[in-house]
Amino acid sequence: MAALQGITRSDYQTVSTVAISGTDAELILASASPRRQALLAALGVTFRCVFTNIDESVVPGESPAAMACRLSLAKAQAVARAFPQATVIGADTIVVLDGMILGKPLTAEEAVAMLRMLRARVHEVLSAVTLCQGERLSLQRLSRSRVWMRAYSDEEIAAYVASGDPLDKAGAYAIQHPWFRPVVCWEGCYASVMGLPLADVAALLRQAGWEVPIPVTQACRSEIGTTCCQGKERASNSEFAI
Repeated sequence: MAALQGITRSDYQTVSTVAISGTDAELILASASPRRQALLAALGVTFRCVFTNIDESVVPGESPAAMACRLSLAKAQAVARAFPQATVIGADTIVVLDGMILGKPLTAEEAVAMLRMLRARVHEVLSAVTLCQGERLSLQRLSRSRVWMRAYSDEEIAAYVASGDPLDKAGAYAIQHPWFRPVVCWEGCYASVMGLPLADVAALLRQAGWEVPIPVTQACRSEIGTTCCQGKERASNSEFAI
């Protein structure tokens, strides 16, 4: 964490402001991800997005769960230092295949290689969420989901990678992609696989004294279009209408 100490407000970028419900306190999502913004907005809270770059390198010997928790905490704390009166949410999602962490591909070739490794196999997705209020409060939750990929063809991989969509996503895929649709079924939280486990976020917000206007099950149905993990253990992509 020492590398983050020198960050000031001028190093941050405000992405957007989402005004959905009124509150006097300020809630900040420490992310530039449109997916996370849309998911948080589905809970009916008022927030804005502020982000900064942090070092996301793997620490030797670190477990995937420890890495996700460390990075979500680093993201939240980095913004909380500059906005000490705000409630800040940081999140990090990683894909794990046979103990190997698959991060965001740096090139199209890396994306192709990752998608080939994942093809027709099951892997784990870990999403950690951290809520910080200055140095007064720090809360964290970790969501684990299992994901089964379909046997997509090399031609489908090539077309998907050419779209550019995989390059900003852990594991080089989006579960919600409308035509690639790489996932057969999953156990756990669909929103977590997208990048923000809504049930965990809602629980942390309530624990920190925030009202969450829209129930998680309703938020999942309206934003994602599927049964929420709070009411079903395993789901199939055949249920989706995106």
